[in-house]
Amino acid sequence: MVRTLLGLALSVFPLAAWACDTALVLMVDVSNSVDAAEYRLQTDGMAAALRDPEIVDAMVRGQTAIAVVQWSGVDQQALSIPWQRINTGLDAQALAAQAAAMPRAFVLSDTAPAEAVYFALELFAQVPDCAHKVIDVSGDGTPNAGSDVRAARNAAERAGVTINGIAIESMGLAITGFYRNALITRNGFVITARTHRDYPRAIRTKIFRELSQVLG
Repeated sequence: MVRTLLGLALSVFPLAAWACDTALVLMVDVSNSVDAAEYRLQTDGMAAALRDPEIVDAMVRGQTAIAVVQWSGVDQQALSIPWQRINTGLDAQALAAQAAAMPRAFVLSDTAPAEAVYFALELFAQVPDCAHKVIDVSGDGTPNAGSDVRAARNAAERAGVTINGIAIESMGLAITGFYRNALITRNGFVITARTHRDYPRAIRTKIFRELSQVLG
């Protein structure tokens, strides 16, 4: 009887219907160039984006999975918010609250985006049912530590993972060009934030674009 009911349930609700469309890792730069106020602009901007009605609707429709990582130097990556499944508006509200309250993981540290990418790639093993896998890197500096960024990008492409970026142009270092040429994958894109104060607009634009591309 139990097997009959299970078979009926699977015929009406196939397993594929429960799989998420997108697994998205949000990577927050907390290297030495980011001061306390700029860190708060990033976390508040992320929380505001995750509360945006259009983004909430897209996350729920896509049964999105989201994790948040803080990154800086070679051995400094922290999974600040483990994978959260966004099945309802309440799930989105809870995730936004976690983002707003997230304490800073590192201070006075280097910038090693390659190691951040490798760290994020390992997280996708926890969400094998998600059809699309995206790493969303934000940062305001070029590498001063760690391994080759292009090699990390190539590893992501081999794994079928998209890398997009928010380049925060606050120090005159042409971060957008570096992200475009060395960090994002061939199917990725870069959004430029002119300063950290522009970050809330940039992350809202980027998350909405990432989810809209998948949902069509």
